[in-house]
Amino acid sequence: MNISRRKMIAIIGGGTIVAAGVAGGGFLATRTPDKALAPWAAAGGYTDPRKRALSYALLAPNPHNLQPWLVKLEGENAFSLHHDTSRRIPHTDPMDRQITIGFGCFLEQMRIAATLDGLTADIALYPDGSNNAIARVVLKPGATGDPLAGAIMYRRSCKQPFEDTLVKPAQADALSEYAQIITDKAKVSELRDLTWAAWKVEWDTTRTRMESVDLMRFGKGEINANPDGIALGGPFLEGLMLAGLLTREAQADLESTSNKEGMKTYRKMLYATPAYAVLTSKGNRREDQIEAGYRWLRLNLATTQAGLALHPVSQALQEYPEVADHFAQVHAMPAAPGETVQMLGRLGYGPQTALTPRWPLEAKLRSG
Repeated sequence: MNISRRKMIAIIGGGTIVAAGVAGGGFLATRTPDKALAPWAAAGGYTDPRKRALSYALLAPNPHNLQPWLVKLEGENAFSLHHDTSRRIPHTDPMDRQITIGFGCFLEQMRIAATLDGLTADIALYPDGSNNAIARVVLKPGATGDPLAGAIMYRRSCKQPFEDTLVKPAQADALSEYAQIITDKAKVSELRDLTWAAWKVEWDTTRTRMESVDLMRFGKGEINANPDGIALGGPFLEGLMLAGLLTREAQADLESTSNKEGMKTYRKMLYATPAYAVLTSKGNRREDQIEAGYRWLRLNLATTQAGLALHPVSQALQEYPEVADHFAQVHAMPAAPGETVQMLGRLGYGPQTALTPRWPLEAKLRSG
């Protein structure tokens, strides 16, 4: 069977595979991983204001959807945030820089959510002077609602082709509060080439490809059992799985038909990009990385409110030897004058995409 004739759209690498196709109504009705998506419906439904804020925080974007956070509630109005070090991507993120940015996204979404209860979050980063605790947070009265809070439940990282429509100058100007927005056609073209080339290196390198393949969750059963990593679900994809056309082994094999089709379509997606967001920092300490996460989260919420879509494309920013040339190229951009490029994202007009699976808050709470 020729998968391309079945209209398969396989988007692989740092995101979710989706497919366009038609399946029987009965099969369609049973393929939603409801258990893995339940944390979205549960957000805000706790009596403890810390848990309310945290239930929104765990919906924040994070690399490979690893959800590496652990939380210890302390006293009546505080908690500490810790790194579950079993959740790392050491081949593509050997310095834990991307993971740390994800913690920044978590903390900022928590802070924004807390304002819905009139609470301000006093955040002390690395309070014991080591990496044992990422942050200690105390919630106190005195905040007004953050205007970005209304976008939390609609925020996505859109891993699909964007419309062939230029980002409006007024929108680009508004978003420049959080990142540098690149709309110049020549610079956009250069970044399209760079992001594709860097992604190709990651996928062609066995250990970095397998890091993603090992985190793939195939079908409703796997997604519900492990609502992290890269979710491959939906009726059409599960039909391909039943037919033996979409398997872990096929994703690991560069010569497989599904892998080749996926690479073609991922390239098409990357080139369907009218603008980019570049987020830099003057330093590259852990605190700088956390602060980059704050800004990226706010950028993602602001793009959501503006009717725009955002998709991180981090392959050229990674710190393993095979991608060193691409790392140097992205840091030579005029948008990065001697600074560290912490995040690079596709920006444009894209469709609203599906919710991403999450572990429930209870799975992330620790006592003592």
